[in-house]
Amino acid sequence: MKKNIILELLDLYFAFVKIGTFTIGGGLAMMPMLKRELIDSRGWITEDELIDYYAVGQSTPGIIAVNVSTFVGYKRAGLIGGIIGTLGMVTPSFVIIMLLAQFINSVSDHPVAQKALKGINVAVAALLTHVVYSFSKKTIKTPVSFIFMMISFLCVGLLKLPSYIVILGAIAIASCGVFVRARQLKNHNHPEKKEEEE
Repeated sequence: MKKNIILELLDLYFAFVKIGTFTIGGGLAMMPMLKRELIDSRGWITEDELIDYYAVGQSTPGIIAVNVSTFVGYKRAGLIGGIIGTLGMVTPSFVIIMLLAQFINSVSDHPVAQKALKGINVAVAALLTHVVYSFSKKTIKTPVSFIFMMISFLCVGLLKLPSYIVILGAIAIASCGVFVRARQLKNHNHPEKKEEEE
């Protein structure tokens, strides 16, 4: 039993080590890798869960990818899984930064390094476009959700509002919508109470 738990924790750790090692950009740039490793390859979570984790990770303090690794780890193996998942995600960054810190100044201005980074940025943009399209089909199911998506896009893209304001606004509006809907269902199911209130 203990051996199985240890193997599962090791699998969890090295899964996030792989994600952290081969993803450049962090945050949303990790979405394609997270989807492939956690959903397509291992089946640990669903696409809806990944979207939810990202939404919560975006709304809470800290790095999004680290928050997601904590959520996934916690789902897989409780508190210790959350810790192991987090460690797996941050280990590659810690090691690579420690190595790069030794000679980053001499490399950052090198023409080859600059061209490589530009190529990486283009590849990341393509991967993000694919993931956004894929997840949009899962989350945008009604005209109302499409309108909210466009309003959010305009707020961030054109009005340059901070993303946390848009997220908090969406949370507030969605919460009000759920409350109103719950009241309507309650009144519909118990019309006598509605008459008493009137």
